[in-house]
Amino acid sequence: MYEPIRTKSVHTPADHADDFPRHTREEELDIQLAGHLAALLAVTDELGLGEAGDRIAEQVARLRGEPPARHAGPTEAPAPTLHRRAHALAGRALVVAASRADTAVAILAAERMDAHAAAAPAAASAADSSAPSRLVGAL
Repeated sequence: MYEPIRTKSVHTPADHADDFPRHTREEELDIQLAGHLAALLAVTDELGLGEAGDRIAEQVARLRGEPPARHAGPTEAPAPTLHRRAHALAGRALVVAASRADTAVAILAAERMDAHAAAAPAAASAADSSAPSRLVGAL
């Protein structure tokens, strides 16, 4: 009913061991951490937090070996949403930094988490208090 396999499998690891680039666990964690920090940097730049962005950019440059691209500036995204996004990204960076024992990034990520956790409710209440005045002005 079934025909026997007559050729060797293309998935045999011994035959194709050198076909793909391999990274060590540390290199993979560096790549992952640099990605999380670069995403955090983009959100930080959107919020207009220059000093915090500079500190994050230093760590990305250290991990990648070159300075990161910086975001142009503020966008139309609401601040509470950006703070929640930045908090989540800093949390991801903290987890990876802890697993690779990078104390400098772990401290930076924890500080950013604290800052965004504190700023999110303040930004939300500021947005809520300005909403009625915008509606009154529109009427």
